[in-house]
Amino acid sequence: MVIEDADPTRVSESEIVEHEVTAPWEGVLLEPAAGSDAGVLVLAGSSGRVDRGRARLLAQQGLVALAIRWFGGPGQAAGICEIPLETFVAGVALLRSRGVERVGVLGVSKGAEAALLTAVHEPLVDVVVGVSPTALVWCNVGPGVDGRRHPYRSSWTWRGRPLPFVPMDDAWRPAERADGPVAIGGWYDLSERTFATHVPAAAIPVERARADVLIIAGGDDAMWPSLRYAEQLAARRRAAGGSVRLISHDDAGHRPRFPGEGPAESSKTFRYGGTPHADASLGETAWAPVIDALRAPGTASVSVSG
Repeated sequence: MVIEDADPTRVSESEIVEHEVTAPWEGVLLEPAAGSDAGVLVLAGSSGRVDRGRARLLAQQGLVALAIRWFGGPGQAAGICEIPLETFVAGVALLRSRGVERVGVLGVSKGAEAALLTAVHEPLVDVVVGVSPTALVWCNVGPGVDGRRHPYRSSWTWRGRPLPFVPMDDAWRPAERADGPVAIGGWYDLSERTFATHVPAAAIPVERARADVLIIAGGDDAMWPSLRYAEQLAARRRAAGGSVRLISHDDAGHRPRFPGEGPAESSKTFRYGGTPHADASLGETAWAPVIDALRAPGTASVSVSG
């Protein structure tokens, strides 16, 4: 791990010290000046970007927060294609090395897929927060290190072996006009039906995770059916006797917004569903449970309507 400590940036009003991380991935580590024994690895969605803003909000709550670029950086695949889950285990190890005793992983969308799988395979994860998750391992989104997008491969590997996955059915066509943003949730629905025989092996075995599990999802998600997936994940946990907390909002979309984040930027490519009000409402409802979960276990379920 390489952490640039020479010129850390102190956010004086919230007493946070920021460190740039340069290896084994790009990232930022934010530590409360007073220290903390609870920390969280923050994973963005399919952008793979370093989510500094969300990490900073979490650090302001007294957590050590690490946000990393998990693809698209130096030496990494250009797309979400056979990304080693060890990428995220290394983030867990870095937090542990900074004195964190309770380690969480918080991810959104594809980042939630990664977070849940990391918790399944790495017992040192104490809590996982999946925002707009999937219950399945999906195929690659974009090219791998070889520059190829096809044939479809798994998004993830563990110990050098690809995880079973569901491919996409490329016969799908969007209902919207081609010159505007599209909702692709139907593509996932169709792909599940087309490749139904792949689904059982590709199901994320969340019941195997030692970690506490908190799931956040909106019923109007237009990217993929995250509320249906969240309910499937919760059912698997409960059937196995594991703890789980599910927080949902019928009218929220793919991008719930936590207090202090403001509305998500609009996209010319995708329809995400929801409304700014509903997305903010879900994020506000989930915020205290998220912070509590990252500090201590939780088991209840909460649902809010529009």
